[in-house]
Amino acid sequence: MQRFAAIIISMMVGLSAMSAGAMSFNLDSIAAKGAFPRAIVKIYRWGDGFFNPRDSAYVDVTGTKFSVKLNTQSWLNHLNFRINSRETIDLRSDPSTTMGVYITYLALTAGYDINVSKLFGRSGHARQRYQFGFNCSLMSAEAYWERNTVGTKLRRFGETGGLDLPFDGASFESWGLDIYYFFNHRRYSQAALFAYSRIQRRSQGSFYAGLSTYTQQYDIDFSSLPAEMLSRLPDWWADSHYRVRTRNFGLRVGYGFNWVLPRGWTIGASVSPVVGVATGKVNSDNDKVRFSVYNHIKLGAVWNHGRWFIGAQGLVDTAVVEDHETLFLGSNLNFNAVVGYRFNLW
Repeated sequence: MQRFAAIIISMMVGLSAMSAGAMSFNLDSIAAKGAFPRAIVKIYRWGDGFFNPRDSAYVDVTGTKFSVKLNTQSWLNHLNFRINSRETIDLRSDPSTTMGVYITYLALTAGYDINVSKLFGRSGHARQRYQFGFNCSLMSAEAYWERNTVGTKLRRFGETGGLDLPFDGASFESWGLDIYYFFNHRRYSQAALFAYSRIQRRSQGSFYAGLSTYTQQYDIDFSSLPAEMLSRLPDWWADSHYRVRTRNFGLRVGYGFNWVLPRGWTIGASVSPVVGVATGKVNSDNDKVRFSVYNHIKLGAVWNHGRWFIGAQGLVDTAVVEDHETLFLGSNLNFNAVVGYRFNLW
């Protein structure tokens, strides 16, 4: 953040003082321009030290400000219904693949994925995902928006398993924001494994906790199923649809651990359930307040070699919706492969 702050401060000084000479990106040079620039630089340096404390024996910096990453992601959806504790409906999509480019500047990350499955002749899969992340030693903040129109197949209905019936009636949209604090932030870095902005030097773990808000919008249309199956759906599923429109607020509590291996390798895992309340509709026109549960699981590996890095991640997000006589579990399973390069522009 030092260079970024230097640019902003230099512009402010240039506009207010109109001082002659070339603009400097060095914070000491900017601080020497007067009382106001010096105060801003002091605030910045305090903030940098406050948000990025570390034990250098365990966590190291990369020595660069920027990174660019090419990300390939394969994912599938798993939708499972338990009706009246006896009927089971199981829907699973075929794997779909997206590719994206991400740019990171210090703690800030932004990128965009596009679906490439159609290049391989797959239809019925459409996914858009925007992500924004802020990662530092002390805490992490993650925001996302995602829309899926998922081509799935019916794998099980009641006692009948082993099915392979095409099902194109599922769609999903969600957005969310998570903010959480690492208790052992001086010795453990989640960013080393999942943001590639730090390097873990010795094995270490940490508990973390924070707040989470997210929406759930599922629309699953069963009307294309055979008549015999439709007759076994709950009467309160209007027009053979299962719809969820909720907004959720919860406490996120988790634990992560990184294992440092020889030859530049690090592997790690993190799990963090979110427990809270949901407001909204589940197959009804009436808003209700419900208990909500969500779970995040992360598995990762990274190999660092100079400024180059290669990473892989497995991510499992599972939402639980219970209402009336139906228990619904909606899971997203993702596998990411990343090739990246770290650099400086100044």
